Amino acid sequence: MRIKRGVNAVKKRRKIFKLAKGYFGNKSKNYRIAREAVMKSLSYAYVGRKLRKRDMRSLWIARINAGARENGLSYSKLMHGLKVAGIDLNRKVLSDLAISDAEGFAALCEKAKAAL
Repeated sequence: MRIKRGVNAVKKRRKIFKLAKGYFGNKSKNYRIAREAVMKSLSYAYVGRKLRKRDMRSLWIARINAGARENGLSYSKLMHGLKVAGIDLNRKVLSDLAISDAEGFAALCEKAKAAL
């Protein structure tokens, strides 16, 4: 007795078409082209998740550097001063402090200067 793949094949195609919804032209209508577009899109999404982490870190560093220079320090001097002072805050938190709590960030800068 042979097994027919009709139901499973339709499910497989439906899954691809659902992912390809909104794509331009045949990329959302034709299964073969849609499958290629979806595979490419998923690989771009995977790479993009890695790149976003890199981009966010560089953004945090730029914000910390701007805040540090307002307080008479460079980014590298600030980070070294904080490390020597034993203040262990990550760049995301420091960036948020530099934006939202200028007084608190200035206090951290003073501690970093004192530790140098």
